[in-house]
Amino acid sequence: MNKPVAVIALTLASLTLPLSAQAHRAWIVPAATALSSEDAWVTFDAAISNDIFHPDYHAMPLNNLAVTAPDGSEVEIQNAHTGKYRSTFDLNLTQRGTYKVSSAGNMVIAMWEENGERKRWRGNAEGLKDAIPAGAENLRVIESARRLETYVTAGAPTLDVFKPTGKGLELVPVTHPNDLFAGEEATFQLLIDGQPAEGASIEVIPGGMRYRNQQDEITASTDKQGRFSLTWPAAGLYWLSAELEDDKSSIPNASRRASYTGTFEVLPQ
Repeated sequence: MNKPVAVIALTLASLTLPLSAQAHRAWIVPAATALSSEDAWVTFDAAISNDIFHPDYHAMPLNNLAVTAPDGSEVEIQNAHTGKYRSTFDLNLTQRGTYKVSSAGNMVIAMWEENGERKRWRGNAEGLKDAIPAGAENLRVIESARRLETYVTAGAPTLDVFKPTGKGLELVPVTHPNDLFAGEEATFQLLIDGQPAEGASIEVIPGGMRYRNQQDEITASTDKQGRFSLTWPAAGLYWLSAELEDDKSSIPNASRRASYTGTFEVLPQ
């Protein structure tokens, strides 16, 4: 399940590109999001791809994956496998309620010019000082935090797994993510470090984009309460990405970029 450091760095870099420049998109997609059996199992795919939900670029490493059960406990994934283009794993839903499957990480990106040549470095905040040479020009530092999630429910939906951690960009449902229907409006709230994330950019793309000439994306932005609403045009899987950039980094003279990505299943009426 472990991947070389270079592969992990590639994954983190793909997840921190700005929305407008993002060539590759990361996702975790369950085979089903709402299950009724007493001993429910769900299989997941996880990848970074050009086309949404079509593994065509790189498998997602599973080393940072975490699963939270309805009671808040951590759950181990089973039958994990990482191939060339996708990772797969199974989850046994032994409790009734909503589970959160997530992958999150932080990194620092530095860009500068040295002797007329562009330089770029990625790492953690502790290594930043030693990484930047004394003669660096046009230095730009970005503190980046990303979060990638999806949700599955056994029985009736519950809300305990959505309790904010107060770190990074987080989704708090007004409409439960496992209670979405075509033609109906859904409302979500985004928090940044536990506070309403005003002005976050939202992009939503339905699955199956490789069979369309257009992305058919839906765009929105959050209001002062960090909320946004959208109406699902049809049933199917959707990829949702949110990004917020500001000057509230913990690193002096750096900007902060926080991102959230989620996979949602919309059911027919």
